[in-house]
Formats: sequence, structure tokens, C-alpha cells
Amino acid sequence: MSESPKFEVIDRRKIKAEEEQVSQQAATHAPEAEPEAGPRLVVNEGRRDAAPAEAPPSAAVAEEQELPPAPTAQESHEQKAAYDASAQRLEELVRAQNPAVGAQPPVGFEHLVQQFYVSAMIQMGAGTQEGQRPRVDILGARTTIDLLGVLAEKTKGNLTEAEDRTLQTVLFEARMAFMELTSMINLQAMQPPAPPPPGKK
Repeated sequence: MSESPKFEVIDRRKIKAEEEQVSQQAATHAPEAEPEAGPRLVVNEGRRDAAPAEAPPSAAVAEEQELPPAPTAQESHEQKAAYDASAQRLEELVRAQNPAVGAQPPVGFEHLVQQFYVSAMIQMGAGTQEGQRPRVDILGARTTIDLLGVLAEKTKGNLTEAEDRTLQTVLFEARMAFMELTSMINLQAMQPPAPPPPGKK
């Protein structure tokens, strides 16, 4: 079987030095062939002195380069004012249709934490109606719980005592539920398959 070819990254500083050396030799001796500049194909797979290829830029860096410029402070302020006016009109429409509905409380940090918690619990099968088989998205639940962890890490030292207690409690409960569920999944995976009913091969 033939060896698969590999590419070797050539250090151009070495090539420049070699070119200068060749030029000096050409002045005193017969001209020698100059090495080709740029990447070259290396067939010897066992060679270990080849320089490692540069790692491609990370996805985060590439994504950052593709992002549009951030809005100016003026644009953000105007958009926020327009958003608030639109939300107020919607609330007035809802109250006109149902006068018993009071004004909605302003959204706070606890609403964000609760949203993540509810999402994680639903992804782990909570809220399934009786008689129905729970639909579990264990990988989605892990991502949601990890997002809660990121939130806890990034807001450290910037929360009130009540907000921090709420976040830590919710994160603890979600992680406990996740561990219980994954333990059940592991137990089910370890059980041998049920034998076929008698009389069937």
C-alpha cells in the first residue's frame, strides 16, 4: 500500500537564507538549483522533523470576524424606545380583550433563571400528562443546565443576595434531576434484553 502524501509547511526565513547562500556559491562556483519556495508535497510519512501545520482559526474568531458592527448608542436608545412603545400597545390590546388581566410585572433576573429551569425540567420529561410516555431530550437538558452554569459564572459578584440564592438553588436542583435521570438511563442500558416469550424462537 502506498504511503499517503502529507504537506509540509516551509519556513520562508530558512528559504531566504538558503537563497542567499546559493547566490554566494553561484559567485564562486557553478550555479546550483535553487529550492522551490512555498509548500511542497512530502511523501515520507515517517519524517518527524516537519513543522506542524498552523491550526485553523477557531470558530469563535471566524464568527467574530463575520459579525456586523455593533449598533451605536443612539441606535440602541431609539430601538429600545420603539420596542417599549410596541410592547405597551400590545399590553393595552390584551387588557382591552380581557379587562381582568392586570399590568404585567417588569421582567427581572428571576424570570430569566426560571425560564432556564422550566426548559431544563421539560427537556427531562417533567410536565408529561398522565398516561403518556415522557419525551426526554437529555442532551438539550444538559445544554440548558450548562447555560445556567455560565450565567452563574458570568454574573458572580453582580447579583443581590436573593438573586444569587435563587440561581444557586435552581442550578443545584436542575443538576440533581439530571443526575437522577442519567442514573436511570445507565441502569436501563445495563439491563440484559428480555428473553423472548416461550414458544417463539
